[in-house]
Amino acid sequence: MKKVKEIRILIALVIVVFTLKTEAQGFKGLDNIPHDIAYYRESNVTTPLVKVLYGRPTNSENQEVFGNQVPYNEIWRTGANEATEIKLYNDVLFGGELVSAGTYVLVTIPGENEWEVILSKNTDVLGAFQYNPVFDVVKVKVPVAKAEKLATFSIGFKKIEENTILMVFGWGSTRVKVPLNFKHETSYFAKL
Repeated sequence: MKKVKEIRILIALVIVVFTLKTEAQGFKGLDNIPHDIAYYRESNVTTPLVKVLYGRPTNSENQEVFGNQVPYNEIWRTGANEATEIKLYNDVLFGGELVSAGTYVLVTIPGENEWEVILSKNTDVLGAFQYNPVFDVVKVKVPVAKAEKLATFSIGFKKIEENTILMVFGWGSTRVKVPLNFKHETSYFAKL
């Protein structure tokens, strides 16, 4: 009888240990900072020309974001959490510099009057913590503009002329616009 009791206790302990281990490997809760995808395509039936995957932090305080929450003249992940990724489906003039089609990490160095926008081939990294300039593909400088306040960081696109769009970053009252020129856009659509 004593042996049966010991076996039952041992089985109960094993069940408890495995139950605890299983619960420890459960899913995480929802992230406090949502991720979003910004696409630019000519129409709903065409392949995108650009896709940006980024975290969307929010500024709940009524202070200006840049120069406070995001310091000036320091590398910034251009969003939150994971590094912001941009996929270019075609070769593009990115701020006037030729960049081959591909996926890159997009980081920035915000300034009061001008931002440096950087594409890096070092992908699958957390934020800008692993940023290394040896992996830079292009660096361009763009001016800062002011507009109505946005509580949440946003990236969008605006077509300004044939083959040229602006990729717009907005947060607080700051707006930064990077011109993208798809000089081969006509031949791209001829392939469809």
